[in-house]
Amino acid sequence: MEPGAGGRSAARGQGAGHPSTPPPQEQERKLEQEKLSGVVKSVHRRLRKKYREVGDFDKIWREHCEDEETLCEYAVAMKNLADNHWAKTCEGEGRIEWCCRLLQASGKIRLLDVGSCFNPFLKFEEFLTVGIDIVPAVESVYKCDFLNLQLQQPLQLAQDAIDAFLKQLKNPIDSLPGELFHVVVFSLLLSYFPSPYQRWICCKKAHELLVLNGLLLIITPDSSHQNRHAMMMKSWKIAIESLGFKRFKYSKFSHMHLMAFRKISLKTTSDLVSRNYPGMLYIPQDFNSIEDEEYANPSCYVRSDIEDEQLAYGFTELPDAPYDSDSGESQASSIPFYELEDPILLLS
Repeated sequence: MEPGAGGRSAARGQGAGHPSTPPPQEQERKLEQEKLSGVVKSVHRRLRKKYREVGDFDKIWREHCEDEETLCEYAVAMKNLADNHWAKTCEGEGRIEWCCRLLQASGKIRLLDVGSCFNPFLKFEEFLTVGIDIVPAVESVYKCDFLNLQLQQPLQLAQDAIDAFLKQLKNPIDSLPGELFHVVVFSLLLSYFPSPYQRWICCKKAHELLVLNGLLLIITPDSSHQNRHAMMMKSWKIAIESLGFKRFKYSKFSHMHLMAFRKISLKTTSDLVSRNYPGMLYIPQDFNSIEDEEYANPSCYVRSDIEDEQLAYGFTELPDAPYDSDSGESQASSIPFYELEDPILLLS
């Protein structure tokens, strides 16, 4: 926005005819933010590049989880971005608030937050939260590789005894009983994985960890207009419902899709023989070439990769400025969201 006459006079006196030049402190902040963002984006790109070159997602993921130096650098960068570079308020409704609005119950809601990072649900008293991550950013998050989490038989205990069990979990978490949680949250988790089959495994494990009528909440980044990736969302719906879920809620914020699925059967009903359901959990980056991934100009402050949405919208806070998606479109963070279907109360 162009300043008024008084603003222009003041700018001439301070900036020698360059009123649009940001102050040095703001320039330094943006440069640091760009550097930290680059750390995170490079990890995502390397994962996808290795997967295309090797093709063995188990091997790639195992090596990724063993690379403690890279993962620690990643965690520090994410925490720094959250603490120092992203706004502390949200003009529109955030992803955490969207989740909370769906989760209305009379008792404690047992919630598993996968890829939790900084445990955003911990502050809500109505939740008994278990946050897990391969590299936790805060002490309250358990270290856990969800892809390789071992599932045990469900606990045959009263509700208060199950709550007590969750409060005494040991760190790291290698195994959990089935049918343990009322809610499983995948907030910007699935697009982190380079393989559709890894996303499929996560959804299947979520089904096994949920009680009957429990909810799987999925948030995935997308700054495009609502209908640009409508076919992808339909594909995800079909694939996830084949596991024994039923989608009852869908919202599109300006920078992300938000979906709620209810577990409607105890058994996984998917038939992988007649249909390639794992392949239906694709994301746009799956179709990028290695050359596309390697093309980047670190000297320019450009937000053209959808992974920037994974950074900025992995937290309750929205960034100060609009971010661009892979389509090159830029939208304000407070654009109204769209909702389909009515909310259903969680059965505790």
